[in-house]
Amino acid sequence: MVNMGEKLKSLRLQQNLTQKQIAERIGMAVSAVSAYESGTRNPSYDVLIKLARIYHVSADYLLGIENKQEIDISGLTPEEVDALMNLIRAMKHH
Repeated sequence: MVNMGEKLKSLRLQQNLTQKQIAERIGMAVSAVSAYESGTRNPSYDVLIKLARIYHVSADYLLGIENKQEIDISGLTPEEVDALMNLIRAMKHH
């Protein structure tokens, strides 16, 4: 089971962001971001919401309540959305 810290680190790396960049966006010290990612400290509700918005996921996803991760498809054409959905379906079958 993946814990919140591992999810936070994975999401940050997927977006090619540094701990410093995240710290600046949530208005905290880099040491706080490091502590969240290592699991030695949990974010407050306010910070949890900020992190969910930065990573485009739900707070439930970060908390492990749900395993769905959302993908922002705004700006894609209907054809691109169809192609993406077909790719997701194909990947689920493997």
